[in-house]
Amino acid sequence: MIEKTILDHISATLQVSCGMERPANAPASFVVVEKTGESRTNRINTAILAVQSYGATLYEAACLNEDVKAAMFSAQALPEIAAVRLNSDYNFTDTDTKRYRYQAVFDVTYYD
Repeated sequence: MIEKTILDHISATLQVSCGMERPANAPASFVVVEKTGESRTNRINTAILAVQSYGATLYEAACLNEDVKAAMFSAQALPEIAAVRLNSDYNFTDTDTKRYRYQAVFDVTYYD
């Protein structure tokens, strides 16, 4: 599962809690990885991953987003990852919980 591969990699790289869902007792800063889509051509998969960076302030969320992008690009060194491309990143403050967050969307090409 590509989400687990990426989650394990960024968890080892970043200094904050990382998961596939928002923790019940969420700390000030944390990261959530979510797969939003996938395609397959000739046994080569491309997944679309949305990585949300939460922070106590908008600035902290933006800084964590930069760290997430660096961690994601370094995932290209993993043997099962062929390419990581940043599709977009933007302020994605959660209006329901009033929590600051950024979201970076990546196209990750990987081998089965």
